[in-house]
Amino acid sequence: MRAARPELILASASPRRLALLNQIGIEPDHLIPAHVDETPERGELPRRLAQRLAHTKAVAVQKKAKQAGLASGAIVLAADTVVAVGRRILPKAETMDEAADCLKLLSGRSHRVYTGVCVLSPGGHAHERVVDTRIRFKRLSNKDIEAYLASGEWNGKAGGYAIQGIAGAFALKLSGSYSAVVGLPLYETVSLLAGEGYPVQFGWLNPVATGV
Repeated sequence: MRAARPELILASASPRRLALLNQIGIEPDHLIPAHVDETPERGELPRRLAQRLAHTKAVAVQKKAKQAGLASGAIVLAADTVVAVGRRILPKAETMDEAADCLKLLSGRSHRVYTGVCVLSPGGHAHERVVDTRIRFKRLSNKDIEAYLASGEWNGKAGGYAIQGIAGAFALKLSGSYSAVVGLPLYETVSLLAGEGYPVQFGWLNPVATGV
């Protein structure tokens, strides 16, 4: 049965995206991170950036996999998350100052998280979606910001926060897909994979023994 299933490549080294896939019973055959330039193009809108980067990552990883002789018939799954306030795209915070600026901007206001997903067929045909989630943060005190910065959870995160961690306590309201904010919208991902012929229920037939 395993041999009849097409192989799946997750174009990411993100433990969050892998954990989300595992949550719905999907185990990628290969994890290949995509190293692409994530700089927004001049005048590029947040939604378009999320879509473009997801597509670019998928294409780059498919090329890398073929060059390495890995699974020429594999399906590639890629995603990218962009946090924005209006048209302003927030960075993936690499320094404490960047994270602090993001948190101060997000404090007491609403923002949007755009997550692009791309499923690339072995022949290079792309199936894509962009999920738009709205989040409103509480007003953050200086103590909130200082303590969160000290936690280190902001490092490398779009908008300078990780909703699945401590920052979950900042969210007054979330309208849309929680899993998309974490890094991978599960409903859309399953739909795209199923549309490409990937048996998304394959893992459901082999539950882990719990002893219950």
